Amino acid sequence: MALDAWQGQVKSTDNLFNKLSDEQMMQEVSPSRNRGIYLLGHLIAVHDMMLPLLFLGESQYKELHPIFVDSPDKSTPNLPSVAELRAKWTAQVENMSKLFAGLTPDEWFTRHASITAEDFAAQPHRNRLNVVLVRTIHLSNHRGQLEFLLPKG
Repeated sequence: MALDAWQGQVKSTDNLFNKLSDEQMMQEVSPSRNRGIYLLGHLIAVHDMMLPLLFLGESQYKELHPIFVDSPDKSTPNLPSVAELRAKWTAQVENMSKLFAGLTPDEWFTRHASITAEDFAAQPHRNRLNVVLVRTIHLSNHRGQLEFLLPKG
């Protein structure tokens, strides 16, 4: 169920990105808030950090972390293009779907990389599945913000 929720949020967000033009992606979701392009890059960067956290491989887009995680929107003058970020989003969605499908149910309940084996023994809820649950909520929150970029009416 948790992975279905993740996939549902990813699909809904993907559909939303496909509805938004490049021009709409350059707009703020509300006055003095993040732009669509920033939220797209942010989601890619945060999901990219899940790979090593879940022991699924190395980050693929490390160059996006300083721009979209460590810095606020509008603080970096030269962002990747919307088209480049859209391509990375699509590739990432496909890659993560394959990687997630390759894990057994038992593997989802093993520790993630940010907790030691000793701490995990005392806090078994800090597992890989919990990371996906938290990231699903994060994705849902930002998808809700992106909805404001759609035309009214």
